[in-house]
Amino acid sequence: MRGQIVKATIKLVKGKEGTDELKKEIQDYVKSHTAPYKYPRIVVFRDELPKTVSGKIQRNKL
Repeated sequence: MRGQIVKATIKLVKGKEGTDELKKEIQDYVKSHTAPYKYPRIVVFRDELPKTVSGKIQRNKL
């Protein structure tokens, strides 16, 4: 993983907002449950995730 940055793309539940506080909470949760270097440095909130016709997430579009 040398030179790579962990990024989390999160689909928000209807009525929720992606705030800096929520971003920090997610990062802290992941840090406490995995190795410290694996936590997401970048957290992006989206209303919908891009999917193919068969319903798979298109990771290259994230």
